[in-house]
Amino acid sequence: MKLRAAGSLPALAAVMLVGVAVPAVTNPLSILWTAPLMLAAAMMIAWGAESAQFFMAQGFALAILAWLQTMPEFAVEAVLAWRQRTDLLLSNLAGALQLLTGLGWPMIYAAAAHKHRGEGRPLRRIRLGQEHGVQVIGLLACLLYGFLIWAKGSLHVIDSLFLTALYGGYLWLLGKLPARGQEEIEDLPPIPRAVVTASKPLRIAGITALFAAGGGLIYVLAAPFLESVLSLALRFGFSSFVAIKWIAPFVSEFPEKVSALKWARTPDGASMALMNMVSSNINQWTLLAAMLPAVLSISRGHASGLEFDQQQSLELLMTLGQALLGALFLISMELVWWEAAVLFALWGVQFGCSIAPEAIATEVHWAVTSIYLAWSAVEVVRIALGRRQPAAFISFAETWRQVARR
Repeated sequence: MKLRAAGSLPALAAVMLVGVAVPAVTNPLSILWTAPLMLAAAMMIAWGAESAQFFMAQGFALAILAWLQTMPEFAVEAVLAWRQRTDLLLSNLAGALQLLTGLGWPMIYAAAAHKHRGEGRPLRRIRLGQEHGVQVIGLLACLLYGFLIWAKGSLHVIDSLFLTALYGGYLWLLGKLPARGQEEIEDLPPIPRAVVTASKPLRIAGITALFAAGGGLIYVLAAPFLESVLSLALRFGFSSFVAIKWIAPFVSEFPEKVSALKWARTPDGASMALMNMVSSNINQWTLLAAMLPAVLSISRGHASGLEFDQQQSLELLMTLGQALLGALFLISMELVWWEAAVLFALWGVQFGCSIAPEAIATEVHWAVTSIYLAWSAVEVVRIALGRRQPAAFISFAETWRQVARR
């Protein structure tokens, strides 16, 4: 096993050299090589992160894993920001977040339910552990600031500072939690399993090589991949906004969804899979959003930001509404089957109408946004009236007390 791990390093280096050698092209067919190589890069980083998770607390590990798994998403956004494509920046961010909550969360429930059904025990809900209250409350905190950004209609460098600080505080708290219940070694894919079980020098070298090779490929491929997506949209008559919103995030987040689905099918792994997705929501609402005005400012040579037009404002509000409803569902520290179904159904409607004429798509998106916000208001009232237990706040408070006593 150690020999196989060491022997894989030249192969990883060769793949990286292929990425370095390929030129940036704008032919729609370039998606045939940019997308697979982007997936390969993301998988390398995912393997490295899955290997590293065994040496830190679970919540902290999931947060770092989620950030590393979405590095391709960060790379695409960085290219857009550097090129000052402010018309597309929010579409990619919104699409990625909508995929996570509207497709990713229900997929985790469906995978876990299918596994349980095969064992003759139906799964009605995914229950979270007490330590997961930190992620749920962390997501709510991000969304509160997100609504402030939407209300002022802009995302500037000062927002970047606050969002980065918010994520730093979230990581600090997670880092104080004790290690517990990570994924079992035997459940790992062959490459990260070989890395984890290797001797310490080989393990460090393997994790470093995976991160370096994956990161190098992403650095080289981000611009060609983006150009191939835009060329594909132009060739088939889709708007650039729609292509960047759905095609790019689907490819860049694919490895993350594969990992989460694999965990969801393991005994008691559904909650960890769901928290992996929630951690991705948090890092994209904070670090990814914070990166946009920072890169824009560097590109322009002065402090700058993103001012929203009507379409971007609607996309942001719809994304916030979806995430808020999902977070309020998790307030009771569980995801019930019908809640997962609601998130998927509403996402399916907005996704299906994305390629409709702009006027129709806008009307449908406003309707879906109204449903998200109205339903969220109902959930808030239910919590206030005691009809829904705010267990996440209780769990967060208990976790905070435990950390303060150390």
